[in-house]
Amino acid sequence: METLEIFGVQFVLSVIVFALIAKWYAAPWLAHKSKQVALGLLILPHAFRHIGLTFLTPAGVKEGIPSTFATAAAYGDFASGILAILALIALRRNWPVAMALVWVFSLVGIADLLNALRQAEAVPYFAAVWYIPTFLVPLLLITHVMIFARLLGGDMANCAAPCSPSIRDSSGATRVSKSVCLTVSSDPLVFPTRRATTQEAESQ
Repeated sequence: METLEIFGVQFVLSVIVFALIAKWYAAPWLAHKSKQVALGLLILPHAFRHIGLTFLTPAGVKEGIPSTFATAAAYGDFASGILAILALIALRRNWPVAMALVWVFSLVGIADLLNALRQAEAVPYFAAVWYIPTFLVPLLLITHVMIFARLLGGDMANCAAPCSPSIRDSSGATRVSKSVCLTVSSDPLVFPTRRATTQEAESQ
């Protein structure tokens, strides 16, 4: 197989695997998180996009790589990483501009990836950076899709079923049946916790 063919096979298979992981495991799990929590978790991998600066190093790429590609890919990733960190902080601190920052990061981040992917002529010059586009980029693409889906969708965390209602037994006592309640923390990036509560009160 030629270099470009190997790159294409690895890239496509990585996208498929990450898409399956997202569909089977990540999406169902995140569906029970608040919008802020889910977005924070999906943005986390993008906070490491400063790694893209490796495209500017002699050890990362071979001599002769198109400078237009290397510069755009490196600084595009760097900018996306900084925006991701700002978005994470904004979500964590519940800033009013949090969602706006997430949108800015998302648009800049996906534009950077698409711009890099259209420049296939740079592939033969990849050295140490080979695993960035064949492993990390597919992960980033899938999480970008999930971020856009969550931004455009509703907050599923409020759809949890309420606790079981009170019932009155044969002795006349009021009893709240044992139930599992979903408690969502007010802290945007604290995981929701489950608690089981059993209460019993004698009627007066």
